[in-house]
Amino acid sequence: MTSERVRLDRWLWAARFYKTRAQAHAAVEGGKVRINGVRAKASKSLAVGNELRIRKGAFEFLVVVRSLADQRGPATVARTLYEEDAASVTARQALSSQIKARPTPVYEGKGRPTKRDRRRLDQWHEERSGR
Repeated sequence: MTSERVRLDRWLWAARFYKTRAQAHAAVEGGKVRINGVRAKASKSLAVGNELRIRKGAFEFLVVVRSLADQRGPATVARTLYEEDAASVTARQALSSQIKARPTPVYEGKGRPTKRDRRRLDQWHEERSGR
């Protein structure tokens, strides 16, 4: 644990939302993290009680900062750094079950798909993911 304020990217890394600080920095700069509803910079100082909205892929985490750390530790310690909103947990679980329930596309031809078949599969993936 450290002082009263920690950089956002360091905290995200220490809380194990991202594997590296570079990934945490890129996510913040890409607008995937908001502090108290406002888009933040990676160098923004966090304080206990701040509300974070973290978007990772299709999933969204709504957490409140409970403790500060700028060093990465075990997952059990990282889990104590924040408290996740109950609605956030249920929404993520519902989305996860929806994703798992989707049928997996299977190529049923012989050998490798042709260029035409590959384009059809790619188009199907894009339609399913909502791009």
